[in-house]
Amino acid sequence: MSIFRRRGRFDEVIRRQLDLFEQDHLEVIEEVVDRLDTYNSADRDDAEDLYGAYVDAVETATELLADIRDAYARLLEEGIDEAYEEEFNRAVLKRWPPFASEIDLR
Repeated sequence: MSIFRRRGRFDEVIRRQLDLFEQDHLEVIEEVVDRLDTYNSADRDDAEDLYGAYVDAVETATELLADIRDAYARLLEEGIDEAYEEEFNRAVLKRWPPFASEIDLR
């Protein structure tokens, strides 16, 4: 097993896309973090509602990321688009783990 990771075909474009997402939608990312913090510090009576708010914030961020992914994938040839989508989803998992489970569903 090699310690060197093979660079993906789309590494650079995906990195740029995620950087732009972070720049353009920082408030969405911060809302996810804030809602998780609020849920984690809540008492038992409020936890269910606060968790729902957290999930809603994650879904919002994930939808925005999926829109970016899907718009670019439409520019690619069939088959190549699937490879790009897989690389994009893996990059999201590495950068923002809370969004990873949702992005595979979009």
